[in-house]
Amino acid sequence: MTLVQHFEDRFGHAPLGVWAAPGRVNVIGEHTDYNDGFVLPFAIDRATQVAASVREDSTVRVSSTFSSSGEVIISDLDELAAGDVEGWAAYPVGVLWALRQAGHSIRGMDLLIDSQVPVGAGLSSSAAIECAVAVAANELFGLGLNGSELALIGQRAENEMVGAPTGLMDQSASLLGKVGHAVFLDCRTQDAELVPLPLQENGLALLVIDTRVSHSHATGGYASRRRACEVGADVMGVPALRDLSEEDLEEASGLLDEETFRRVRHVVTENARVQATVELLRSEGPRAIAPLLDASHVSMRDDFEISCAELDLAVESSREAGALGSRMTGGGFGGSAIALVQLEDLDRVGSAVTAAFAAAGFTEPAIFAVSPADGAARVS
Repeated sequence: MTLVQHFEDRFGHAPLGVWAAPGRVNVIGEHTDYNDGFVLPFAIDRATQVAASVREDSTVRVSSTFSSSGEVIISDLDELAAGDVEGWAAYPVGVLWALRQAGHSIRGMDLLIDSQVPVGAGLSSSAAIECAVAVAANELFGLGLNGSELALIGQRAENEMVGAPTGLMDQSASLLGKVGHAVFLDCRTQDAELVPLPLQENGLALLVIDTRVSHSHATGGYASRRRACEVGADVMGVPALRDLSEEDLEEASGLLDEETFRRVRHVVTENARVQATVELLRSEGPRAIAPLLDASHVSMRDDFEISCAELDLAVESSREAGALGSRMTGGGFGGSAIALVQLEDLDRVGSAVTAAFAAAGFTEPAIFAVSPADGAARVS
């Protein structure tokens, strides 16, 4: 059954169209986004689709193909406040609420969501939902918003309706991505630039190793890491950690407690790694970035402390099997690692990682290659 047929079955009428938005992989730049820093994600060739129609009232009805019961969750935009919607429905409903909060005149919608982006894998399945709904609403209500403006709407939905203090990276990648390119995003200015990422042309692939250790940005250690960064910036007398350079770290080590200093050091050095990666992609190509991927993982493991045993094993076993570089990607505390692998080594690396997980008694990981894809758009 097609998504349109599912929609007709759930809501009793045809949708006005189907829109899709991809998940994302972050090449490098973790926990730099909310510190006004730099990130380098790309949209992946796995997407979320939403079939949508417009209502004459303020009611939002949302359902999904991954709900076996066919449940339809109903909200009223006229009565919604931040935090009123719980669970996965907070993402699509939150986008419509955020559009209202931004002053846009929109009515209710019927929405049916289907996703091929793994949930909890650090590939931003939540932003894919937000962005698919955002581009649908933007077109159906004639709002005329560009990708950067829609990214801010998605971020507001996630921050205020979902309650996850995330930055702008995920939505920007999902909306602004282009085949064969990564998105170099300055999270302070919101300037985005496409950077060539010709993997296949260089005999390479990016392998995603989904550890199947689920994580949640709204819980765990994400908020505490963000608070540590804010404390570090305040003590150092700067608006955000973006304003510190590696030369400032010696001074910071004398002013901050040991844990806060390590959090700050990760962000400062990670920002430098993002900029170095962009320069290498422009000058030498993707093979040259492998050592920066390795260094990023060490920083996240030891300084920011957001890795876990499964992520560390994914990185170590992929490198031992021939990956050029490897690191965890996403918010941490689970999710996925990425490995830069020569095409002829894909099967060998994947098999080695699977065997290492089995030997350690871990759940078998999901392993698949991803390619830079186009951003959110109407598909039918």
